[in-house]
Amino acid sequence: MLDYIPLLAGFLAIFIAGVLSAFILRKPEGTEKMREISKAIQKGAIAFLNEEYKIIAIFVVIVVFMLSIASFYTDMPWQTAIAFLTGAFFSALAGNIGMRIATKSNARTAEASKKGIRDGLLIAFSSGAVMGLCVVGLGIIGVSIFYLLYKDASILFGFGFGASSIALFARVGGGIYTKSADVGADLVGKVEEGIPEDDPRNPAVIADNVGDNVGDVAGMGADLFESYVDSIISAITLAGLVAYAYSSLYPLLIASLGIVASIIAMVFIRGKNPYTALRNGLFGSAILFAIFAYITTHYLIKNFSPFYATLVGLIDGIVIGLSTEYFTSEQRKPAQSIAKAAETGAATDILQGMSVGMLSTVIPVISTCIAMVMAYEFAGFYGVALAAIGMLSTLGISLATDCYGPVADNAAGIAEMANLGEEIRKRTEALDAVGNTTAAMGKGFAIGSAAITALALLFTFVSKAEEMVGEVKIELTQPHLLAGVFIGAMLPFLFSALTIGAVGRAAYKMVNEVRRQFKEYKILEGKGKPDYERCVRIATKGALKEMILPSSLAVAIPIIVGLWKIEALIGLLAGATASGFLLAIFLANAGGAWDNAKKYIEAGHLGGKGSFAHKAAVIGDTVGDPCKDTAGPSLNILIKLMSIVSLVFLPLFAKFA
Repeated sequence: MLDYIPLLAGFLAIFIAGVLSAFILRKPEGTEKMREISKAIQKGAIAFLNEEYKIIAIFVVIVVFMLSIASFYTDMPWQTAIAFLTGAFFSALAGNIGMRIATKSNARTAEASKKGIRDGLLIAFSSGAVMGLCVVGLGIIGVSIFYLLYKDASILFGFGFGASSIALFARVGGGIYTKSADVGADLVGKVEEGIPEDDPRNPAVIADNVGDNVGDVAGMGADLFESYVDSIISAITLAGLVAYAYSSLYPLLIASLGIVASIIAMVFIRGKNPYTALRNGLFGSAILFAIFAYITTHYLIKNFSPFYATLVGLIDGIVIGLSTEYFTSEQRKPAQSIAKAAETGAATDILQGMSVGMLSTVIPVISTCIAMVMAYEFAGFYGVALAAIGMLSTLGISLATDCYGPVADNAAGIAEMANLGEEIRKRTEALDAVGNTTAAMGKGFAIGSAAITALALLFTFVSKAEEMVGEVKIELTQPHLLAGVFIGAMLPFLFSALTIGAVGRAAYKMVNEVRRQFKEYKILEGKGKPDYERCVRIATKGALKEMILPSSLAVAIPIIVGLWKIEALIGLLAGATASGFLLAIFLANAGGAWDNAKKYIEAGHLGGKGSFAHKAAVIGDTVGDPCKDTAGPSLNILIKLMSIVSLVFLPLFAKFA
């Protein structure tokens, strides 16, 4: 009976997501103009995903073929290809459902905000909760099915490989799209022409709002889906190293408790202050989860070491979230110091933002190191994997607070474009400002969990490699291992260079298009109308073209290095995890701080909108956009995907060892 509890928890999450979807869709969409704008955003987002899926489908077919061939010539189970296909489908499905609900919630959030911030918050959060519950529900259902059918970790790796592959494509493609549109809209509209954000005269404004959904909803959903399933899979795999009762089932049960805690804690999302309401939900779910996990461990295992390891991860996640909040919130000194620096120009704004981003790595790294060592002391490598599950245990609600942000951002845009008035605009901007902070905290959770999950997967790889090829030399004097460390440490920088450069190239085309339309159509003189669809097409084409190379490298390089030398691959995974963790925190937090420094000035400080400091801060925010929404969050997928690829193709490496 215990084996089926995770499945029941997964179906419960899907059921609640359905109830919330029905609740949202019953709410009014507002005026005809609001409905028109919302439908344009929906159309653009769905069109992008459809085109993206066509490219991803080609990749999936190629990988399924490779896995099928490998199963004939190595010890790789043939079911791995099926698991890969299922993981890819579930990952895409979770992101797709969340994005569709998000694009149907934006106008409804703006309309609800007419009554008050609390009403707008309820719609936006419910939309995010659909995303969060679909991710944890589909994730635990998928892992549970393959666990119950085969109880073979090698097959589960295939499921994680599928989830991670789709996540990287979705995150990179969505990130390039959203930031190329955002940069184009801001640089020409706000800096050059001095018109407000989300002004309907800006040709890139619809593409910008579409990007919020394909990047921060569909992309983030797929991102955390793979984090969630990979952490569970690594713990199930490492369960063989310990002698606890129910050790392989325990990770699934713990994840189930997190789903229940998240659902219950959603009732705490109340109050007029959006930030306080969302924080109550996050902390409430963490407390409930800790209580549920303690009781379950007491009655099931009679040994509290696994519980302590899980608790360490949960606390580490909270520490990373609070640290991220401190360094990125416009209410805190770091972001305000960036805003102050903007008074002397864009250069000092950017320099201060870089300083804040680098400084923000200290607490997460120290906290994660402490958590990793403590988890290992409690339950060995199995405990490290449980710490990752603990960090992601309340993903159902933490992802809801993250995906709430893009919905609130879209609502603010619709309020501006539909001319709903200053009061509604202020309310939706207040929701949006909180969304920036919660989104940054969500990225912090994702990056922190990625580091611990990647470490757990690395431990798994080493133990599996020793089973297949005998003793593996893990010594700093081993030249192959050292070479792998340097190659691995270089990869996050190469990956970031490709993704940030991709945003720059796509944004270049967008900027020129917006300038052309302003000039030729004489939009600002009131003589012509903007061509929104052309900007949407430019963003779509640029993102799809640019996402292929960086996403493919994450799969190809571990295979090439693994065929060369297993010790080199171990070094590569270690080097990539260390440098990727640090670089991801730096990029995500610097970008978030630049964004909120701009928001701080827009709230009326240091001269307010249109001031010299504001224009400098907009440029800083533009620099930070690809850092926080493209390169930074994609790195946490990169380090896990390389680990899971290494595990999937280990039988092939062993054959050539």
